[in-house]
Amino acid sequence: MELLWSPWRYEYVTSVADSCGCVFCDALHEPDSTSLVLHRGRTAFIILNLYPYNSGHLMIVPARHIATLGLASAEERCELMDLVQLAEQALTETYRPQGLNVGMNLGRAAGAGIVDHLHIHVVPRWSGDTNFMSVLGSVRVMPEDLKRGVDRLRPVFRQLTGQKTEDRRQKTEG
Repeated sequence: MELLWSPWRYEYVTSVADSCGCVFCDALHEPDSTSLVLHRGRTAFIILNLYPYNSGHLMIVPARHIATLGLASAEERCELMDLVQLAEQALTETYRPQGLNVGMNLGRAAGAGIVDHLHIHVVPRWSGDTNFMSVLGSVRVMPEDLKRGVDRLRPVFRQLTGQKTEDRRQKTEG
């Protein structure tokens, strides 16, 4: 068996037992200084994916713990799409991708890793970004760590939305 060393996952796998059970709900209560949340809206937020397919892989998530679009209010559905558009702008400005994948996996059979909390993936793509490492080695090569991604993207979201730099946890709580 070949081992892949990933020490950055230790904190995640040891903290899951202490959480409420939903990484998205937990993320809403973390301070911006330690979270992967990039933008907080009225009813939804944008978070960097902890296990990305590519650098800049984001998720748009309703603040309310709901599993399907059918449970989302009209306001939540509208803001989810507004945030997808905002994510497109921020990723284009920051990473200059040649394309984007935008999508949802609803239910375990559809590939959802987190089944009980609806989320939309936005993944920047470049020609040739999948290479032999993921095809032959079942390994993904990430050229940027998550902290660097947060540091690059958060100011772009603030600039695009006119938000100030203070901790914005209260915005999506309530």
